[in-house]
Amino acid sequence: MVSIIVDNSILLRSYVAGDAQELFNTVSSSRAHLHTWLDWVDKTTKVEHSLQFIQQSLHQLNTQEALALGIFYNDKLIGGTGMHHWDMLSKRAQVGYWISKDFEGKGIIHLSLVKFIDFLFKKIGLNKVEIHFVPTNKRSAAVAARLGCTVEGIIRQSVMRNGMPEDLVITGILKSEWKGG
Repeated sequence: MVSIIVDNSILLRSYVAGDAQELFNTVSSSRAHLHTWLDWVDKTTKVEHSLQFIQQSLHQLNTQEALALGIFYNDKLIGGTGMHHWDMLSKRAQVGYWISKDFEGKGIIHLSLVKFIDFLFKKIGLNKVEIHFVPTNKRSAAVAARLGCTVEGIIRQSVMRNGMPEDLVITGILKSEWKGG
């Protein structure tokens, strides 16, 4: 289990099986908002899908393949963040995140990612963190920029979003560049 205190109201922690219903409800309540950017939302149509995600996440944590954390605001699950495509040899991984519509624009993602990236550099020993997003996702572009990430390139038509090929912006920050957000 991983638990990271962000502030008096925000906690990042590993999901547990008992979070499945709340995770499903949070995703469902923001389905239209999240669907625009996240393919997995359309595949989360029942509580069992959330439970399967949690079980897979715990397995990946145990095998050191990935790390998925819920974002809890005053003990209410409002979003998630995680590290995936973890390359132990190059000490590099991608960070992803999402937040329910009701909590968007309140700085919670930024605060959470500052603590999470600190954890990844200091505790996990990563040398580089990447954030990937499609060019039309201006909010993710702003998150990456505010964290100090550099745009490293655009991979043309490398992802499918809503059945259409789209470019992918690759941003990154090195441990030596990290100033804590």
